[in-house]
Amino acid sequence: MTAAENVCYTLINVPMDSEPPSEISLKNDLGNCDMSAFLTSFPPLEKGDVKLKTEALKKVIIMILNGEKLPGLLMTIIRFVLPLQDHTIKKLLLVFWEIVPKTTPDGRLLQEMILVCDAYRKDLQHPNEFIRGSTLRFLCKLKEAELLEPLMPAIRACLEHRHSYVRRNAVLAIYTIYRNFEHLIPDAPELIHDFLVNEKDASCKRNAFMMLIHADQDRALDYLSTCIDQVQTFGDILQLVIVELIYKVCHANPSERARFIRCIYNLLQSSSPAVKYEAAGTLVTLSSAPTAIKAAAQCYIDLIIKESDNNVKLIVLDRLIELKEHPSHERVLQDLVMDILRVLSTPDLEVRKKTLQLALDLVSSRNVEELVIVLKKEVIKTNNVTEHEDTDKYRQLLVRTLHSCSVRFPDMAANVIPVLMEFLSDNNEAAAADVLEFVREAIQRFENLRPLIVEKMLEVFHAIKSVKIYRGALWILGEYCSTKEDIQSVMTEVRRSLGEIPIVESEIKKEAGELKPEEEVSVGPAQKLVTEMGTYATQSALSSSRPAKKEEDRPPLRGFLLDGDFFVAASLATTLTKIALRYASLVQEKKKQNSFNAEAMLLMATILHLGKSSLPKKPITDDDVDRISLCLKVLSECSPLMNDIFNKECRQSLSHMLSAKLEEEKLSQKKESEKRNVTIQPDDPISFMQLTAKNEMSSKEDQFQLSLLAAMGNTQRKEAADPLASKLNKVVTQLTGFSDPVYAEAYVHVNQYDIVLDVLVVNQTSDTLQNCTLELATLGDLKLVEKPSPLTLAPHDFANIKANVKVASTENGIIFGNVVYDVSGAASDRNCVVLSDIHIDIMDYIQPASCTDAEFRQMWAEFEWENKVTVNTNIIDLNEYLQHILKSTNMKCLTPEKALSGYCGFMAANLYARSIFGEDALANVSIEKPIHLGPEAPVTGHIRIRAKSQGMALSLGDKINLSQKKTSL
Repeated sequence: MTAAENVCYTLINVPMDSEPPSEISLKNDLGNCDMSAFLTSFPPLEKGDVKLKTEALKKVIIMILNGEKLPGLLMTIIRFVLPLQDHTIKKLLLVFWEIVPKTTPDGRLLQEMILVCDAYRKDLQHPNEFIRGSTLRFLCKLKEAELLEPLMPAIRACLEHRHSYVRRNAVLAIYTIYRNFEHLIPDAPELIHDFLVNEKDASCKRNAFMMLIHADQDRALDYLSTCIDQVQTFGDILQLVIVELIYKVCHANPSERARFIRCIYNLLQSSSPAVKYEAAGTLVTLSSAPTAIKAAAQCYIDLIIKESDNNVKLIVLDRLIELKEHPSHERVLQDLVMDILRVLSTPDLEVRKKTLQLALDLVSSRNVEELVIVLKKEVIKTNNVTEHEDTDKYRQLLVRTLHSCSVRFPDMAANVIPVLMEFLSDNNEAAAADVLEFVREAIQRFENLRPLIVEKMLEVFHAIKSVKIYRGALWILGEYCSTKEDIQSVMTEVRRSLGEIPIVESEIKKEAGELKPEEEVSVGPAQKLVTEMGTYATQSALSSSRPAKKEEDRPPLRGFLLDGDFFVAASLATTLTKIALRYASLVQEKKKQNSFNAEAMLLMATILHLGKSSLPKKPITDDDVDRISLCLKVLSECSPLMNDIFNKECRQSLSHMLSAKLEEEKLSQKKESEKRNVTIQPDDPISFMQLTAKNEMSSKEDQFQLSLLAAMGNTQRKEAADPLASKLNKVVTQLTGFSDPVYAEAYVHVNQYDIVLDVLVVNQTSDTLQNCTLELATLGDLKLVEKPSPLTLAPHDFANIKANVKVASTENGIIFGNVVYDVSGAASDRNCVVLSDIHIDIMDYIQPASCTDAEFRQMWAEFEWENKVTVNTNIIDLNEYLQHILKSTNMKCLTPEKALSGYCGFMAANLYARSIFGEDALANVSIEKPIHLGPEAPVTGHIRIRAKSQGMALSLGDKINLSQKKTSL
């Protein structure tokens, strides 16, 4: 549907609880009552109550829309309502004449309509421009040529009216009449072309030009050629239509591109954002030259920066991402990375996230240095601004982006690490954890940076506030401190963080008050006093106070231990053991070796003593006691085997993990690049629009057609689906039996936030069925948008009824109802046929998604609804069962393939998906193969589902239960 054919709706509000009025009462309200009674109780008809007639006319319109036949009211309205000059009445009459039946049963025009036609001829000559314009709009909807023919001279005359409202609606009326009944105005294109040449109003020119595009494209091109240099001075509504014309002409006839592409370039400088957006999209489809792509991308970037609406920013960002997907365009966009980073000034987190991802995809050795400088400045900015709920998340995004840049371009790591390590002491644990993960990877991969990282780590170590980050920092220092000076510095920092030892004795002394902190002397605020002599004197008071004992005064590690967190003590014991063993290999003097070992063992012993005492909030666990005791034993024996385990094999495990992670990332990038590589061979088949799936189309395809497909619900979540033949792939739901008097079946089309039911109703009887109505109701978070209109079905006739259902959340829903009808000539009550239930599948709203392990664990802890499903299947292979579940639920497996490879009799995997409503769904699959039952034994285990809403968790569990068993074809 083109812009010229867009449907206009009029909404009439009527209270639903009111009783439907009778035809007699409506006649009375409209003025056709008994004359003698009327004259005695009401003023003359010419001065009747307009408000009452307005309400009555509204009721008539609603009743006709609901299928009522009110033939007796036609002359009443013509006599008593049509002559009225009230504007509200005239607007309602336009709606009434649009919907009222205008023909007899044999298709001939009603005689009364001649009177109506004469009334509208007068309205077309009315001095009020509103009445003229609204009448012209009404004529666009008339489908009876006999009614329009007498009005043609008046419609032509409206083209010369002084007011633009009348002229622009006259153009639309002429276009509609020319399209439907060309014989009534055969010279319409010539007439409108002459009108366009002399017209000055922008809206009138836009309507006239749009008519020429669809009625006579050659005349439209001739006009555009005469004024192509003035296009920039036109109004934005006309510029949009010009862009549409140029696109259509160039798409149909590529040889015309050179003629009009300069005009598109000029429109990129338009003052209207809508024109710039459309011009940039058109330029990309018409030309793949680097200059054209660069101009369009620059235009998109300017739009993102200047537009305040975040939705607009996201839409335009998506267009930039689409450009990047094309291999030949990617290099052009790489030169614009710094311009793209200007979008980071937007405070919205989703916009920033997409921008950083786009910049990361486009980064190359040519621009990585500039990118890192900008990101470092952004990171520093987040430290200076007042805390906002999105500031921490934005900092995390920046850290991850810098992490990825440093891994891909190792030369940048030295510039990035010093800045990021300042954030290890950040209050936000998530951002600090990302920095720690980056530092751990960098210190393992880049040996030349180890001294720098250790030095910075020692600087910020005392300021770390989170116990989780503290444990990670201890591990890094214990693993990578390789010089005597660094090892001694680590011990110094640990002693400083632990405070006075033995801990138990010092804490007991503090409690008893034997360790008195120095009294602080403070000076009270000075007061200015006036003496008797009138001079000023200053009075101040000295006060001494003992500072209150605060937990914040404790050193950090001591605070963690007294809070009962002894897992950090186990980590500290491992670190002390590593550095003590390494110190022994670096220092030859036995005395120094023993002294260092003794100090490490003393720290472990005092922590064990503290854990067994009653001072901490929680006692030490047996696992932590075992770990610390093991470390004490290792230090007392100092065997070479233990030395290898602590100082070599731990690091090798990290190396293996990082290598596997890097390999997985490279594999995913390779798959992504293979998807984007477009290769066309000379013998490749030609793609026809009706036979081509959306993911096979190149950027030169008809973008208007693609927009239509998107509007029809052809989203990318099912890339293999053929959009235009998708109906054939769907199962038709049979709603009634073949022996029922009315047969019904439905095609259920799910389109993101709404469901369209296309119901075929067949009259299987030899009777005429009147007021045949489809009555529907919903169960779940579904809402019926509008009640389907009643139909009259001839014997053995059929009809299609469409009903829209809105969807509000991701959960299984049920649509149920019945078909009710009257048999023509029968005296019985209404007949009813009950329909089968239609079950709405949750899978239409769920899409695979990705998240990090940390985000998965955080959501798993936060989500309160859990559904535990017991595995009951006939599948005997673990991997096959997992793939079957992934296919059935549209979820994505977050556990790497390497972790799932091999065979050990059991498997655990994390799954994740997100609904189109933004709801997250998590699942943990724990399955095993019961070997003792034989090789043919089916898989057993459990699947735990967690979600924020109860409906999501239950619906996903039901889906898994229904699809667990593999059906044999």
